[in-house]
Order: sequence, then structure tokens, then C-alpha cells
Amino acid sequence: METRVAGERALLTGVGISAVGIGMYIPFSLVFFHHVTGLSFTLVGLVMTITGVAGLAFMPLAGSAVDRFGAKKVNLVLYAMRASGFALYPFASSLPAFAAVTLVTALADRSFAVVQQSLIGEVARGSSRDRLQASIRALQNAGMGAGALLVSAVLALWGTGGFTYTAWGNALAFALAGLLVAKVRPVRDAESAGPAGSAKRPAAGYRMVLRDRPFLGLTAANFLTALGYSALSVLFPLYLSTWLMAPDSLTGAAFTVNTVLCAGIGVLVAGRVRRSGARRTRSAALGALLFAAAFVGQIVLGTLRPGQTVTLVALLVIVVVYTLGELVHSPSGGALSVSAAPEAVRGRYLATYQLSYSLATALAPSLFTALLAVDGRLPWAVLAVTALGAALALVRLERHLPAEAVYAEPPAAPEAPAAPRTAAPATV
Repeated sequence: METRVAGERALLTGVGISAVGIGMYIPFSLVFFHHVTGLSFTLVGLVMTITGVAGLAFMPLAGSAVDRFGAKKVNLVLYAMRASGFALYPFASSLPAFAAVTLVTALADRSFAVVQQSLIGEVARGSSRDRLQASIRALQNAGMGAGALLVSAVLALWGTGGFTYTAWGNALAFALAGLLVAKVRPVRDAESAGPAGSAKRPAAGYRMVLRDRPFLGLTAANFLTALGYSALSVLFPLYLSTWLMAPDSLTGAAFTVNTVLCAGIGVLVAGRVRRSGARRTRSAALGALLFAAAFVGQIVLGTLRPGQTVTLVALLVIVVVYTLGELVHSPSGGALSVSAAPEAVRGRYLATYQLSYSLATALAPSLFTALLAVDGRLPWAVLAVTALGAALALVRLERHLPAEAVYAEPPAAPEAPAAPRTAAPATV
């Protein structure tokens, strides 16, 4: 049975506010930092790439910090780092100053997903983890969309000078989010052996993770699915313009449909999946299968190449199927990784798991462009195969993962058979 998390409303409000801040600068990253700092696009891009790679290297340390100090404390530190970074950006007009501020914010940004996932494991149990995963994803999509609209309005009113106000708005958003998350209370029960409640420390570090073959298999399966998550932002626009010869405006329409569905029905879809009693491995596998169906649809569309009207309708249907796959996979896959990680070393486990997303994101641009140069349908074929492989791997891993990870709620124990009745002794 689901229970409310202590401080849940504050946690979700903080996620929504911080997502607005992210949406205010992510769509305009290079332009944003160019106008805020006055540096050239070349220097801004170079610094962002170098600090982004450094941020990836910092993720294992963030996982260790979670295991030592607790996810809530590290989460607050990361919010403070992000708030400080954006407050300082308008003053970082020299290259060394910009590099220093960007490094601080990049370290916090790259590690934030690890810490937030660990926080979900720290504050929720059972199916409440799945519910929080779905709610957070919906709020992130809604907040980022609102942030993009907000910064567009700011730029319309003040021009490029509005980027300075946007930077301070981001700082305020992250500071408010941190204050709200401070109200969340970790769950403390007899099973909690980590920093949330007791002084017990993990007996092993990342070597323990590397010896856990089922979890590494889960991470590998997620890497295969994570390649599909990059398709909409990286492959889709290139495929439209170079293979289908479709107008670029369709890319914006696809992103809008995806964002609206994620924000509008994400919690509803996840709730239906959760109430069905499906095992997390199987619902995550279903999400991967929906991804594969969408990718096969792209292959068919790229082979037939119908007229513009049919192409538009087909693309929207494909995006809807793709988004449903995202909505089914994400909450179950996230809760599965959190629940499969041992309590005392959850931070290290989730840092390892999160690398599957980071590596897929880093690999996707070069992989997709290389395959697209050969044939426009080839990258979709590769993605369909990887999604099917992920679904198969999830099902095969099911019996090797802990029961509390596979099931959102423990399956009911079978009733013991009633004792056979014996005849009453005869009386004389």
C-alpha cells in the first residue's frame, strides 16, 4: 500500500521550480552563456565541453558522498552550488572566471540525477518510489516547458540583456528548490543501514558494485534503452531534414507533443501500470518494446516516403507511441534501479547506473550521424535492435534481482492449507 512521503509536496514543488530554471537556459545554452559573459561562442563551447567531461568524472565521488553523508544533505549542497554558479555568471566575464564558475555548476548538474534518485530511495518505500518517479518526471517536463516560455517572454521584453536577469532567476529557482527539499524527511526503519538513520558504513566501495553481475546487467540493459531516449533530440531532426525532406517545423511539433504528453498524462500512465501489479522488470521491458515499435515505424515511413500530409500524421503517431514507451519505462526503470541497490551503498550503485545514461548521451551524436550517412533507416534499425535487446535482458534478469526490486509491492504469500479434519473420537 502506498504511503505519503514526509515533505513530499515540498519535494515535488522544489523539483518543479528547479525545472523552470533549467528550462530557462538549456534551450539557449551557447547563446545564453555568450551573452551573459561576453565571451565568444568558440570559447563558451570549449569550456562547456571540458567541464561537462569533468562533471562525468565527478559522478563516482558524488555516489560515495551520498553513502557517507546521505542523499538529502548532498542534494542540498548541489542546489547551493547551482544557485551560486548562476548568481555569479553575470560577473564571470573573463575566461578563467567563466571556466571556474562553469566547472562548479557542471559538477553539480552532472551528479544531480544520481543524488535525486538516491533521495527517492531514502525517502520512499515500495510503490511510493514508482509514484515519485512518475511525478518528478512529469513536473520536470512541465517546468522545463514553462521555463522555455518564460525566457522567451523575457527576451521579447528586454532583448539579449534579459539573459542576465534569467541567470539570476535561475539562481533564485535553485535556492528556493533547496529550501523546499530541506523539509523532506528520510524514512528510518529497521532495514535502513545507511546514513539516513544509523552510523553503519558500507564495508565495500565500487568493488562491491563491480561484483554485482545482475546490477551490471541492469545497467547494460539501461544503456541500450538510453540510446533510444536520445533519438528524439538528436536523430529525429536530422532524419526529418536529410532523409524525409520534411519541414523543420515538424521537429518543434514533435517536441511539443512529447512534452505535453509527458507533463499531462505521465502520472496517469504510470499509475495505471502500477495498479496493474506488473513487475517492474516487465513494465520497463514493455516501455522498451514500445520504443522498438516506434523505431520500426520510422523505418517503414522512411521506406515508403508518402506525401507530406501522410508523413505528418504518421510522424505524430510514431511520437505518441515513442512517448508512451518513455512514460511506461521511466518510472519502472528508475524505481527498479533504486530498489536493486543495497541501502548502504545506494549512492555508488546509482552513480554506476547513471553512467549508462551519460555514456549513451555522449555516444548518440557520433553514432547516429555515422549511421545516417550510410542510410537514413539504419540508425532506426540499430535502435530497434537495442530496444528489443533491452526488453529481453530485463525479463531474463528478473529472477536474478532482489524481489523488493522486481515487485513494487511484495507478492502476497500463499495461504497455508487448512489442517485436515479428523473424526471425533467415539464416546461410550
